[in-house]
Amino acid sequence: VSYEAGRYYVSVTAEIEETSRYNNDLEASYHPQTDGIGVDLGVKSLAIVSDGRIFENINTSSRARRLEKRLRREQRRLSRKYEMRKKKGGSTATASANIEKKKLSVQRLHQRLANLRRNHENQIIHALVEQKPRFITVEDLNVTGMMKNRHLSKAVSEQRFYSFREKLRRKAESIGIEFRIADRFYPSSKTCHACGHVHSSLKLKARIYVCPVCDYTEDRDLNAALNLRDTKNYRIA
Repeated sequence: VSYEAGRYYVSVTAEIEETSRYNNDLEASYHPQTDGIGVDLGVKSLAIVSDGRIFENINTSSRARRLEKRLRREQRRLSRKYEMRKKKGGSTATASANIEKKKLSVQRLHQRLANLRRNHENQIIHALVEQKPRFITVEDLNVTGMMKNRHLSKAVSEQRFYSFREKLRRKAESIGIEFRIADRFYPSSKTCHACGHVHSSLKLKARIYVCPVCDYTEDRDLNAALNLRDTKNYRIA
């Protein structure tokens, strides 16, 4: 039993012995209907698929922006209540009833934002696996290194890349889809999908990939997704 944002949650677990017969039946029942896909994860859009589908960043939606605006306002109000209590000589360790109400309001907004992002992740994962691809390839992002960029750290943390990848991996494995993770140092964004040339001087702000060798032109993220689909530098998760 847990308590979060004014609500109680009950979690029940059960141990079930896994049999090899179940695994064999699962693998036998899965029949791929489409070829494999590559999924490029990003900040502008959460996922770009090699078949052309684009799943937008939920944090840029009007609903998420309204919730974040309300959250900032409620956090400022909570901070002012603590400051007023300190000026009056009260202890901030023991909050008043009004402070507790405001804390609960802030916690509920945090929970609503988390649920919004979690639901968006689940919808994208369902859309990726319902087409029954032969395999799914994603990139092994260096999230720790990306978080060091102070201009991108907030956007990267809100995207929950690792959580998305692990959910997708578990879902793919439960169905029988082969889940591949591309090598971390594979230059999927800088490699030309047409001729294989690596455009090492390509900058992050360039959103359209133009190959200097064969003049191949494509959206940068879609080019990366296509390279992830066709790469041989991967490991089975």
